[in-house]
Amino acid sequence: MIIDIVKVTLPSVLAFICGIGITPIVTAQLYKHRMWKKKSVFKTIDGKEATISASLHKDEIKKTPRMGGIVVWASTFITCVGIWFLARVVGTETLMNLDFLSRNQTWLPLATMIVGAFVGLIDDYLVTREVPEGAYIGGGLSLSKRLLSVGVIALFCASWFYFKLDVSTLGMPGDTGPIFLGIFFIPFFVLVTLGIYAGGVIDGIDGLSGGIFAAIFASYGGIAFYQAQYDLAAFCATVVGAILAFLWFNIPPARYYMSDTGMMGLTLTLGVVAFMTDSLGNGYGVLVLPVIALPLVITVASVIIQVASKKFRGKKVFLVAPIHHHFQAHGWPAHKVTMRFWILGVVFAVMGMILGLVG
Repeated sequence: MIIDIVKVTLPSVLAFICGIGITPIVTAQLYKHRMWKKKSVFKTIDGKEATISASLHKDEIKKTPRMGGIVVWASTFITCVGIWFLARVVGTETLMNLDFLSRNQTWLPLATMIVGAFVGLIDDYLVTREVPEGAYIGGGLSLSKRLLSVGVIALFCASWFYFKLDVSTLGMPGDTGPIFLGIFFIPFFVLVTLGIYAGGVIDGIDGLSGGIFAAIFASYGGIAFYQAQYDLAAFCATVVGAILAFLWFNIPPARYYMSDTGMMGLTLTLGVVAFMTDSLGNGYGVLVLPVIALPLVITVASVIIQVASKKFRGKKVFLVAPIHHHFQAHGWPAHKVTMRFWILGVVFAVMGMILGLVG
Protein backbone atom coordinates (compact mmCIF):
# COMPACT_ATOMS: atom_id res chain seq x y z
CA MET A 1 0.00 0.00 0.00
CA ILE A 2 2.83 2.43 0.87
CA ILE A 3 4.52 1.91 -2.48
CA ASP A 4 1.20 2.46 -4.25
CA ILE A 5 0.68 5.78 -2.44
CA VAL A 6 4.20 6.90 -3.33
CA LYS A 7 3.67 5.74 -6.92
CA VAL A 8 0.61 7.97 -7.21
CA THR A 9 1.82 11.06 -5.34
CA LEU A 10 5.49 11.31 -6.35
CA PRO A 11 4.81 11.91 -10.08
CA SER A 12 2.60 14.86 -9.15
CA VAL A 13 5.51 16.52 -7.37
CA LEU A 14 7.91 15.69 -10.19
CA ALA A 15 5.52 17.08 -12.81
CA PHE A 16 5.18 20.30 -10.80
CA ILE A 17 8.96 20.69 -10.54
CA CYS A 18 9.31 19.91 -14.24
CA GLY A 19 6.65 22.47 -15.15
CA ILE A 20 8.28 25.17 -13.03
CA GLY A 21 11.62 24.35 -14.67
CA ILE A 22 10.49 24.47 -18.30
CA THR A 23 8.20 27.50 -18.02
CA PRO A 24 10.97 30.15 -18.36
CA ILE A 25 12.15 28.40 -21.54
CA VAL A 26 8.63 28.13 -22.97
CA THR A 27 7.62 31.69 -22.12
CA ALA A 28 10.86 33.13 -23.48
CA GLN A 29 10.06 31.61 -26.87
CA LEU A 30 6.39 32.64 -26.75
CA TYR A 31 7.27 36.27 -26.06
CA LYS A 32 10.13 36.25 -28.55
CA HIS A 33 7.82 35.10 -31.35
CA ARG A 34 4.90 37.31 -30.22
CA MET A 35 2.51 34.38 -29.76
CA TRP A 36 -0.49 36.40 -28.66
CA LYS A 37 -3.82 37.03 -30.34
CA LYS A 38 -3.49 40.02 -32.66
CA LYS A 39 -7.18 40.94 -32.47
CA SER A 40 -9.61 40.91 -29.54
CA VAL A 41 -13.03 39.29 -29.59
CA PHE A 42 -15.25 41.46 -31.73
CA LYS A 43 -17.94 39.11 -33.02
CA THR A 44 -20.27 36.76 -31.16
CA ILE A 45 -20.95 33.21 -32.26
CA ASP A 46 -24.01 34.41 -34.18
CA GLY A 47 -21.96 37.02 -36.06
CA LYS A 48 -23.07 40.14 -34.20
CA GLU A 49 -20.86 42.74 -32.56
CA ALA A 50 -19.47 41.53 -29.23
CA THR A 51 -19.25 44.87 -27.44
CA ILE A 52 -19.10 43.56 -23.86
CA SER A 53 -16.76 40.68 -24.71
CA ALA A 54 -14.50 43.11 -26.57
CA SER A 55 -14.20 45.21 -23.42
CA LEU A 56 -13.22 42.13 -21.39
CA HIS A 57 -10.73 40.72 -23.93
CA LYS A 58 -8.23 43.33 -25.01
CA ASP A 59 -5.58 40.84 -26.10
CA GLU A 60 -3.73 43.16 -28.45
CA ILE A 61 -3.21 45.54 -25.53
CA LYS A 62 -2.27 42.89 -22.96
CA LYS A 63 0.12 41.07 -25.32
CA THR A 64 -0.14 37.91 -23.25
CA PRO A 65 0.94 34.88 -25.29
CA ARG A 66 -1.17 31.79 -25.88
CA MET A 67 0.12 28.19 -25.87
CA GLY A 68 0.72 28.11 -22.11
CA GLY A 69 -0.87 24.66 -22.18
CA ILE A 70 2.47 23.41 -23.52
CA VAL A 71 3.67 23.47 -19.91
CA VAL A 72 0.87 21.09 -18.89
CA TRP A 73 1.22 18.40 -21.53
CA ALA A 74 5.00 18.67 -21.82
CA SER A 75 5.44 18.26 -18.04
CA THR A 76 3.06 15.32 -18.03
CA PHE A 77 4.85 13.65 -20.94
CA ILE A 78 8.35 14.25 -19.54
CA THR A 79 7.36 12.86 -16.13
CA CYS A 80 5.63 9.76 -17.52
CA VAL A 81 8.36 8.90 -19.99
CA GLY A 82 11.17 10.00 -17.66
CA ILE A 83 10.21 7.59 -14.89
CA TRP A 84 9.67 4.81 -17.46
CA PHE A 85 13.11 5.47 -18.97
CA LEU A 86 14.91 5.55 -15.61
CA ALA A 87 13.19 2.35 -14.53
CA ARG A 88 14.62 0.55 -17.56
CA VAL A 89 18.06 2.14 -17.53
CA VAL A 90 18.72 1.88 -13.79
CA GLY A 91 16.58 -1.22 -13.36
CA THR A 92 16.17 -1.09 -9.58
CA GLU A 93 13.09 -2.66 -8.04
CA THR A 94 12.00 0.65 -6.54
CA LEU A 95 12.03 2.46 -9.87
CA MET A 96 10.28 -0.43 -11.58
CA ASN A 97 7.52 -0.23 -8.97
CA LEU A 98 7.19 3.53 -9.53
CA ASP A 99 6.84 3.18 -13.31
CA PHE A 100 3.20 3.85 -14.25
CA LEU A 101 3.43 4.00 -18.04
CA SER A 102 1.43 0.88 -18.83
CA ARG A 103 -0.38 -0.30 -21.95
CA ASN A 104 -3.62 -1.14 -20.18
CA GLN A 105 -4.03 2.09 -18.20
CA THR A 106 -1.91 5.04 -19.32
CA TRP A 107 -0.90 4.68 -22.95
CA LEU A 108 -4.29 5.75 -24.30
CA PRO A 109 -4.87 8.82 -22.08
CA LEU A 110 -1.28 10.01 -22.60
CA ALA A 111 -1.44 9.52 -26.38
CA THR A 112 -4.82 11.28 -26.47
CA MET A 113 -3.41 14.23 -24.58
CA ILE A 114 -0.45 14.62 -26.93
CA VAL A 115 -2.49 14.27 -30.13
CA GLY A 116 -5.18 16.65 -28.89
CA ALA A 117 -2.58 19.14 -27.72
CA PHE A 118 -0.89 19.05 -31.15
CA VAL A 119 -4.14 19.89 -32.94
CA GLY A 120 -4.77 22.65 -30.41
CA LEU A 121 -1.25 23.94 -31.01
CA ILE A 122 -2.03 24.34 -34.71
CA ASP A 123 -5.13 26.36 -33.84
CA ASP A 124 -3.14 28.53 -31.41
CA TYR A 125 -0.49 29.21 -34.02
CA LEU A 126 -3.10 30.29 -36.55
CA VAL A 127 -4.76 32.52 -33.94
CA THR A 128 -1.48 34.36 -33.34
CA ARG A 129 -1.16 35.30 -37.00
CA GLU A 130 -2.59 38.51 -38.41
CA VAL A 131 -6.37 38.17 -38.62
CA PRO A 132 -8.36 38.86 -41.80
CA GLU A 133 -10.97 41.59 -41.44
CA GLY A 134 -14.29 40.19 -40.19
CA ALA A 135 -12.90 36.91 -38.89
CA TYR A 136 -14.67 35.33 -35.90
CA ILE A 137 -12.91 35.76 -32.55
CA GLY A 138 -9.41 36.27 -33.78
CA GLY A 139 -9.05 33.61 -36.48
CA GLY A 140 -7.56 30.16 -36.03
CA LEU A 141 -9.26 26.92 -37.00
CA SER A 142 -12.99 27.33 -37.48
CA LEU A 143 -15.33 25.84 -34.88
CA SER A 144 -16.41 23.16 -37.34
CA LYS A 145 -12.80 22.11 -37.98
CA ARG A 146 -12.03 21.96 -34.28
CA LEU A 147 -15.15 19.92 -33.57
CA LEU A 148 -14.30 17.60 -36.46
CA SER A 149 -10.78 17.11 -35.08
CA VAL A 150 -12.12 16.34 -31.61
CA GLY A 151 -14.72 14.01 -33.10
CA VAL A 152 -12.12 12.06 -35.09
CA ILE A 153 -9.81 11.64 -32.08
CA ALA A 154 -12.77 10.64 -29.90
CA LEU A 155 -13.90 8.15 -32.56
CA PHE A 156 -10.48 6.51 -32.50
CA CYS A 157 -10.51 6.31 -28.69
CA ALA A 158 -14.08 4.96 -28.67
CA SER A 159 -13.14 2.30 -31.21
CA TRP A 160 -10.14 1.35 -29.09
CA PHE A 161 -12.39 0.90 -26.06
CA TYR A 162 -14.97 -1.10 -28.02
CA PHE A 163 -12.80 -3.30 -30.23
CA LYS A 164 -9.54 -3.56 -28.26
CA LEU A 165 -10.71 -3.36 -24.65
CA ASP A 166 -14.10 -5.00 -25.26
CA VAL A 167 -16.00 -2.20 -23.51
CA SER A 168 -19.66 -1.86 -24.52
CA THR A 169 -21.40 -1.03 -21.24
CA LEU A 170 -21.95 1.97 -19.02
CA GLY A 171 -21.48 1.47 -15.28
CA MET A 172 -24.39 2.08 -12.92
CA PRO A 173 -24.46 2.09 -9.10
CA GLY A 174 -26.20 -0.34 -6.76
CA ASP A 175 -28.02 -3.40 -8.05
CA THR A 176 -28.89 -1.76 -11.35
CA GLY A 177 -25.88 -3.26 -13.05
CA PRO A 178 -24.16 -1.96 -16.17
CA ILE A 179 -26.20 -0.70 -19.10
CA PHE A 180 -25.38 -2.53 -22.32
CA LEU A 181 -24.87 -0.11 -25.19
CA GLY A 182 -23.35 -2.43 -27.74
CA ILE A 183 -22.09 -0.67 -30.86
CA PHE A 184 -23.86 2.50 -29.67
CA PHE A 185 -21.08 2.82 -27.10
CA ILE A 186 -18.96 4.41 -29.83
CA PRO A 187 -21.26 7.36 -30.70
CA PHE A 188 -22.03 7.81 -26.99
CA PHE A 189 -18.31 8.12 -26.26
CA VAL A 190 -17.89 10.67 -29.05
CA LEU A 191 -20.85 12.77 -27.85
CA VAL A 192 -19.56 12.81 -24.26
CA THR A 193 -16.11 13.87 -25.46
CA LEU A 194 -17.52 16.65 -27.61
CA GLY A 195 -19.53 17.84 -24.61
CA ILE A 196 -16.42 17.94 -22.45
CA TYR A 197 -14.50 19.82 -25.12
CA ALA A 198 -17.28 22.39 -25.25
CA GLY A 199 -16.54 23.00 -21.57
CA GLY A 200 -13.17 24.37 -22.65
CA VAL A 201 -14.82 27.78 -23.04
CA ILE A 202 -14.23 28.10 -19.29
CA ASP A 203 -10.69 29.13 -20.24
CA GLY A 204 -11.52 32.83 -20.24
CA ILE A 205 -10.08 34.34 -17.04
CA ASP A 206 -6.55 34.10 -15.65
CA GLY A 207 -6.24 30.96 -13.52
CA LEU A 208 -9.86 29.84 -13.92
CA SER A 209 -9.55 26.76 -16.11
CA GLY A 210 -6.37 25.54 -14.42
CA GLY A 211 -7.91 25.42 -10.96
CA ILE A 212 -11.07 23.70 -12.21
CA PHE A 213 -9.23 21.02 -14.17
CA ALA A 214 -6.80 20.38 -11.32
CA ALA A 215 -9.76 19.58 -9.05
CA ILE A 216 -11.39 17.38 -11.71
CA PHE A 217 -8.29 15.27 -12.39
CA ALA A 218 -7.55 14.98 -8.67
CA SER A 219 -11.06 13.61 -8.18
CA TYR A 220 -10.64 11.01 -10.91
CA GLY A 221 -7.24 10.14 -9.50
CA GLY A 222 -8.97 9.30 -6.21
CA ILE A 223 -11.56 7.15 -7.98
CA ALA A 224 -8.88 5.31 -9.97
CA PHE A 225 -6.88 4.68 -6.78
CA TYR A 226 -9.97 3.22 -5.09
CA GLN A 227 -10.43 0.94 -8.10
CA ALA A 228 -6.80 -0.23 -7.75
CA GLN A 229 -5.97 1.33 -11.12
CA TYR A 230 -2.79 2.72 -9.64
CA ASP A 231 -1.13 3.56 -12.95
CA LEU A 232 -4.15 5.61 -14.03
CA ALA A 233 -4.29 7.29 -10.62
CA ALA A 234 -0.61 8.21 -10.97
CA PHE A 235 -1.28 9.62 -14.42
CA CYS A 236 -4.12 11.79 -13.09
CA ALA A 237 -1.89 12.99 -10.26
CA THR A 238 0.83 13.83 -12.80
CA VAL A 239 -1.64 15.96 -14.75
CA VAL A 240 -2.61 17.74 -11.52
CA GLY A 241 1.03 18.52 -10.73
CA ALA A 242 1.58 19.82 -14.26
CA ILE A 243 -1.53 22.03 -14.04
CA LEU A 244 -0.38 23.45 -10.71
CA ALA A 245 2.95 24.41 -12.30
CA PHE A 246 1.01 26.12 -15.08
CA LEU A 247 -1.15 27.89 -12.50
CA TRP A 248 1.92 29.24 -10.70
CA PHE A 249 2.50 31.49 -13.72
CA ASN A 250 -1.13 31.85 -14.82
CA ILE A 251 -2.37 33.51 -11.62
CA PRO A 252 -3.16 37.20 -12.37
CA PRO A 253 -1.46 38.86 -14.05
CA ALA A 254 -0.99 35.81 -16.27
CA ARG A 255 2.34 35.22 -17.96
CA TYR A 256 0.51 33.15 -20.59
CA TYR A 257 -2.88 31.63 -21.40
CA MET A 258 -3.79 27.95 -21.47
CA SER A 259 -5.46 28.27 -24.93
CA ASP A 260 -6.44 25.39 -27.18
CA THR A 261 -3.24 23.35 -26.97
CA GLY A 262 -4.00 22.93 -23.28
CA MET A 263 -7.79 22.80 -23.46
CA MET A 264 -8.00 20.26 -26.27
CA GLY A 265 -5.40 18.05 -24.61
CA LEU A 266 -7.07 18.19 -21.18
CA THR A 267 -10.69 17.83 -22.31
CA LEU A 268 -9.98 14.88 -24.61
CA THR A 269 -7.93 13.20 -21.90
CA LEU A 270 -10.67 13.78 -19.34
CA GLY A 271 -13.11 11.91 -21.57
CA VAL A 272 -10.77 8.91 -21.77
CA VAL A 273 -10.12 8.95 -18.01
CA ALA A 274 -13.86 9.11 -17.23
CA PHE A 275 -14.52 6.02 -19.35
CA MET A 276 -11.49 4.18 -17.94
CA THR A 277 -12.91 4.62 -14.43
CA ASP A 278 -16.27 3.28 -15.63
CA SER A 279 -16.93 -0.37 -16.49
CA LEU A 280 -13.20 -1.04 -16.98
CA GLY A 281 -12.68 -0.23 -13.31
CA ASN A 282 -15.99 -1.76 -12.20
CA GLY A 283 -17.21 1.76 -11.45
CA TYR A 284 -19.28 4.51 -13.05
CA GLY A 285 -16.89 7.31 -13.80
CA VAL A 286 -19.05 8.62 -16.64
CA LEU A 287 -22.20 8.84 -14.53
CA VAL A 288 -20.49 11.08 -11.95
CA LEU A 289 -18.77 13.20 -14.62
CA PRO A 290 -21.51 15.90 -14.66
CA VAL A 291 -21.03 16.32 -10.89
CA ILE A 292 -17.24 16.29 -10.86
CA ALA A 293 -17.13 18.64 -13.83
CA LEU A 294 -20.19 20.71 -12.89
CA PRO A 295 -18.42 24.07 -13.51
CA LEU A 296 -17.87 22.94 -17.11
CA VAL A 297 -21.52 21.88 -17.39
CA ILE A 298 -22.72 25.24 -16.06
CA THR A 299 -20.40 27.11 -18.41
CA VAL A 300 -21.59 25.25 -21.50
CA ALA A 301 -25.23 25.53 -20.38
CA SER A 302 -24.89 29.32 -20.04
CA VAL A 303 -23.70 29.58 -23.65
CA ILE A 304 -26.51 27.34 -24.94
CA ILE A 305 -29.12 29.28 -22.97
CA GLN A 306 -27.76 32.61 -24.20
CA VAL A 307 -27.73 31.57 -27.86
CA ALA A 308 -31.19 29.95 -27.68
CA SER A 309 -32.68 32.95 -25.88
CA LYS A 310 -31.31 35.42 -28.43
CA LYS A 311 -32.58 33.25 -31.29
CA PHE A 312 -36.07 32.48 -30.02
CA ARG A 313 -36.80 35.34 -27.60
CA GLY A 314 -34.77 38.09 -29.21
CA LYS A 315 -33.05 39.02 -25.97
CA LYS A 316 -30.22 37.85 -23.72
CA VAL A 317 -30.44 36.01 -20.39
CA PHE A 318 -26.90 36.96 -19.35
CA LEU A 319 -25.07 40.22 -19.95
CA VAL A 320 -22.48 38.11 -21.76
CA ALA A 321 -21.76 34.39 -21.99
CA PRO A 322 -20.06 32.23 -20.77
CA ILE A 323 -21.35 32.87 -17.27
CA HIS A 324 -17.99 33.80 -15.73
CA HIS A 325 -17.90 36.84 -18.02
CA HIS A 326 -21.46 37.66 -16.95
CA PHE A 327 -20.19 38.14 -13.39
CA GLN A 328 -17.30 40.23 -14.68
CA ALA A 329 -19.73 42.42 -16.61
CA HIS A 330 -21.64 42.90 -13.35
CA GLY A 331 -18.51 44.38 -11.82
CA TRP A 332 -16.91 41.40 -10.09
CA PRO A 333 -13.11 41.57 -10.34
CA ALA A 334 -11.58 38.66 -12.25
CA HIS A 335 -9.88 37.19 -9.16
CA LYS A 336 -13.19 37.09 -7.30
CA VAL A 337 -14.84 35.13 -10.11
CA THR A 338 -11.87 32.77 -10.37
CA MET A 339 -11.59 31.97 -6.67
CA ARG A 340 -15.31 31.39 -6.25
CA PHE A 341 -15.29 29.04 -9.23
CA TRP A 342 -12.30 27.27 -7.70
CA ILE A 343 -14.22 26.77 -4.46
CA LEU A 344 -17.23 25.37 -6.31
CA GLY A 345 -14.93 23.24 -8.46
CA VAL A 346 -13.30 21.62 -5.43
CA VAL A 347 -16.63 21.08 -3.65
CA PHE A 348 -18.26 19.35 -6.62
CA ALA A 349 -15.12 17.39 -7.47
CA VAL A 350 -15.07 15.97 -3.94
CA MET A 351 -18.81 15.35 -4.03
CA GLY A 352 -18.52 13.52 -7.34
CA MET A 353 -15.62 11.45 -6.07
CA ILE A 354 -17.62 10.41 -3.02
CA LEU A 355 -20.54 9.40 -5.25
CA GLY A 356 -18.11 7.47 -7.42
CA LEU A 357 -16.77 5.56 -4.43
CA VAL A 358 -19.87 4.75 -2.38
CA GLY A 359 -22.83 4.93 -4.74
